[in-house]
Amino acid sequence: MTAFSILKPKKVLFVATRQIGDVLVTTPLISKARELWPDAEFHFLGYRGKLDMLKGNPDIAQTIETSDRPRLGEYLSLFFRLFQRYDLAVVTQPSDRAYIYGLVAAHQRVGVLGGHPQGLSQQDKAKSSKSDKQNAWKKAICLHTVDVDYFAQHVITEKLRLLGAFYRNPQDLFSRPISVTAPAGDPITPIVASQLLSPYIVIHPGPLTAYKRWPLSYWQTLLTWIVQQGYQVVLSASPAKQDLQLNHDILSLLDEETRKNVIDTAGLLTIPQAGTLIRGAVAYVGVDTSITHLAAACNTPTIALFGPTPPTNFGPWPNGFIGDQPYQLRARTQTVGNVTILQGPGECVPCRKAGCEDRASSKSECLDQLEPIQVIEALQSATNK
Repeated sequence: MTAFSILKPKKVLFVATRQIGDVLVTTPLISKARELWPDAEFHFLGYRGKLDMLKGNPDIAQTIETSDRPRLGEYLSLFFRLFQRYDLAVVTQPSDRAYIYGLVAAHQRVGVLGGHPQGLSQQDKAKSSKSDKQNAWKKAICLHTVDVDYFAQHVITEKLRLLGAFYRNPQDLFSRPISVTAPAGDPITPIVASQLLSPYIVIHPGPLTAYKRWPLSYWQTLLTWIVQQGYQVVLSASPAKQDLQLNHDILSLLDEETRKNVIDTAGLLTIPQAGTLIRGAVAYVGVDTSITHLAAACNTPTIALFGPTPPTNFGPWPNGFIGDQPYQLRARTQTVGNVTILQGPGECVPCRKAGCEDRASSKSECLDQLEPIQVIEALQSATNK
């Protein structure tokens, strides 16, 4: 019996136990599943504090939150809450824990399988072989699995292919426009709203890790140029200490006249409020981080600064794109729909390592060599449309 001939599920659980950006990129999968199963009830399991990207999503009846490091009591409570309540679990992350949740919760499963992305050296081959062994039990409990490809396959394509088993022709998944569903917006907090002047451009300089950072002096040059063009700048930041410090450092480099035309949101906005802010912007410029994906989903002209990360895997999806791959692996500038991705020079770009030293605190020469003029030219193009 083929997977697409099984009974249509009445209750489906989506599992995404990672960061907020990983939650957002599941929304095309959810939308496509709704087309398949219009009468099914959809629930979503993810980490506490990471599910704001689903606010107001019309397809999700219930969200279930868990700690990223649950204690035994929480595991037991979650076990009894989930146990065999669902017909199908869609496991969108390759972690053992995500699969265990799917095994506990549902009668049937489909899931993403991880692995080492390069597999070139003997050490890499050994890692790949170990990964194959770790994946064996996951394959055994699934109707259908999709392998991760960190270079050639876009993460949204990866998620959508989880539904391939339920199509007679899996390529039909990519024959119509595909879009990311942004969270419903909330009113911007008054302290920020009272300072807003149109037109404005949102800037989000803070990534989760240092190796995705763009140099401070480059932000200074960019913000000064934006203000000189007559725009207000709104600096976005998460409440994380390093994001707040980064914004402070950028502001300290600006001359007084430029500084007067910059608002620092200083972590004051929730994800739904950030969505409202971005929707009202003329354009958005940000690094490789979840808020950049949110900006693209809000249909705002989005300029994304990419270093080690392959845009073919995790570039912000241009809403309405038809097909399974919007981007090239390497291009100094590429624009698809409302999204422009900029990369620095070098044959090593993108390496998919954690910077040049392959650690979270590393610098990335490709970002150091992505000069402000490249961003300014992209911004000029985006705002002149």
